Amino acid sequence: MTMSKRLMIRDIVHCKPGKVRPMVDKFLQVARLYEQLGMGSIRVLTDVSAERYWTVVSEIQVENLEAYRAMEKDPKAAHRMEQIMEGYHDLVEGGRREIFTIEADRTG
Repeated sequence: MTMSKRLMIRDIVHCKPGKVRPMVDKFLQVARLYEQLGMGSIRVLTDVSAERYWTVVSEIQVENLEAYRAMEKDPKAAHRMEQIMEGYHDLVEGGRREIFTIEADRTG
């Protein structure tokens, strides 16, 4: 199945030892918020083998960056996101965001 070009936004975080589960729980709460906002579903992944141990990844597909950033314009949603992510700096050592154009999706 080929789809129109969309973006894949991937957040990759490297957790402190023993802090993967609390970070996964935060990403799952974010996933519920995004679904409530009609942004689609988020995939949350943990490493079996990765560049670094204790890696957590979240991925979401969006039509464009404006659609992704729309939540920041909604004060209620932005406040909820702040509540969810409160204290996440205590869980992670670092991370990065990757944004890709989806050229084809043949998974369906």
